[in-house]
Amino acid sequence: MKKDAQYDLAIAKLADKTHHFAFELDRAFFEQFEQQLIPDGQLHADVTLHKTDRLLTLDFDITGTVRLVCDRSLDEYDQPLDVHEQLLVRYGDRELELDDNVLQITQDTQTLPIAQHLFDYIGLALPMKKLHPRFQNEPDENPDSETKLIFTTRQEGDADDDDDNDGIDPRWNALRNLN
Repeated sequence: MKKDAQYDLAIAKLADKTHHFAFELDRAFFEQFEQQLIPDGQLHADVTLHKTDRLLTLDFDITGTVRLVCDRSLDEYDQPLDVHEQLLVRYGDRELELDDNVLQITQDTQTLPIAQHLFDYIGLALPMKKLHPRFQNEPDENPDSETKLIFTTRQEGDADDDDDNDGIDPRWNALRNLN
């Protein structure tokens, strides 16, 4: 990832109160990351930072659309997103990532980079199956088709009568006697 100071919060200069930040995330933002998941997007991120002497609480509200490629047709389409996430940052003796949404920084940390967090929250909000809107209302299966058979031990041509054990391995017959 290329370093862009535009997405760094200067936390050392901030007073202990609530602060609001706004970011516009577009193609230039997504080009910072070496990835092909999200080529483009038009998103607005509102970040609310509540600072105390021991903890920073960042609330992320990200809305807009990202440009995705349909898994079925390979057509590009705009996927709307509405993301609400929270990041907790506490002070400690060294910098650590304690959990997915909990960080630890030192008291002398001047800036907090949030570009990677913005990108991660957007990436996690993407649907697993990326379908163009024209395919999203279609059912996965044809309702007129028969139910799928996932597993069977019966071979084609076998009779439905279970009493006919001529073609069955004798080891299976021994198991049938167990109750």
